Order: sequence, then C-alpha cells, then structure tokens
Amino acid sequence: MPISISLYKMLDSVDPALRDVLLAILEEIERQQKERVTKDEFIELKQIVAELAEAQKRTEARIEELAEAQKRTEEEVRKLAKGLRETRQMVGGLSDSVGYGLEDKAIAALPIVLKKRFAMEPEGSFVRKFIQIDGKEVEINMFGTASQDGEKWFVVGEGKAKLSKKDVDKFLKLLDRLRISGVVGTSVLPIMVTYSTRPATQRYAEEKGLNLIFPYELEQMTQA
Repeated sequence: MPISISLYKMLDSVDPALRDVLLAILEEIERQQKERVTKDEFIELKQIVAELAEAQKRTEARIEELAEAQKRTEEEVRKLAKGLRETRQMVGGLSDSVGYGLEDKAIAALPIVLKKRFAMEPEGSFVRKFIQIDGKEVEINMFGTASQDGEKWFVVGEGKAKLSKKDVDKFLKLLDRLRISGVVGTSVLPIMVTYSTRPATQRYAEEKGLNLIFPYELEQMTQA
C-alpha cells in the first residue's frame, strides 16, 4: 500500500535505524498485499476457466446428441421415401392393370363398335402397338384400320380409367405425331375409352373431335 505523506513525516522523527526497519516492514506488507490480490485473481480465473471447460463439454455432448438425432431423422426420411416409392409403384402397377384391362376389353369390342356406332367395316384385327417416332418408342393403346364407302380409316384409341383434360391434350399430341410421321393417313378415327370423366372434360374432348366410349356402352353393343 502507498505510504502517506503524514506517515513519512512521522518517520522523519524516528531514529534512522528504526525508521529503516519500519520502512522495510511497510514495504513487505505492501508486497504481501499485492501477492494476495494476484493469487485471488488467479484462483478466480481458474474457476472461470473450469466453468468454461465444463460448459464446453456440455455443448459438445449436446452437439453429439443433435448429430445422432439428425442421423435418426435422415434414416426415417429415407424409410419414408422408400415407402413412398413402393406405394407409387404399387399404385402405378394397379393403374396399369386397370388400364390394360380396359384397353383389352375395348380392343376385343372395337370391330362391333365400329360397325354399330360408326358404320365402318373393320379390316383385320386391332392391337396394342409400339412404334418408333424420331428415335423414340411410342405406345398406341389401340390400333387398326377400317373402311367406309371405299375409304380407308386409321383407328387410334386410348384407354384411361379416369379421363382428364391433360389426358385429352396428350392424346391429341400423339395423333399429331402419328400424322406428321406418316404412321397414319388423313382419315383418322380417334377413340378414347374411359370409366369416368367430368362433363366439362367430356365436352372438351368431343369439341376436339375425339369419340368417347364408356365400358358399359361396349357391353351394350357387344351383347345386342
């Protein structure tokens, strides 16, 4: 601790030898006080460091827990994605089965349908056909030819369990590709067979020149 002026004045009146001893004692007291302050600060610093180290350990442990939780979440997402793919495949397979069943029924009934509904004479059998257009394989659900008053007609059909406007547009594009590539001539009879469709979609299809046929109509015409 610093020596005050009043203390120096008092020491001036003391015997020089004693004064030196007293100054030495005061200096030692000051040194010890400084060391004690330093030690207290060091102890406090050590405690702060220890607390920070413990907090760091807790943070690291929490990060490991979060990493494990992330792994579990990713695994669950992977399982869900796999399940979704499998479900889509099952639905797609079921849709294909329904679609092929509808197409098979229509292919078998087409000769009678052409005679009764369109007054056309079938030429040969009707088939499901794959053709190459611009290097790409294209499927035609129903394909064959018929004649009417000496004119040859190409019959192109599509089967959809539930017909949508998007299906209609896709079929129209297919017909254009078939015409442009020369697979069919100018006289084409486009047929769409479906279990159900909205009235607006039916009107849209008919306005585009498509002929809609429902399965019950196929049965009625084949049984009559």
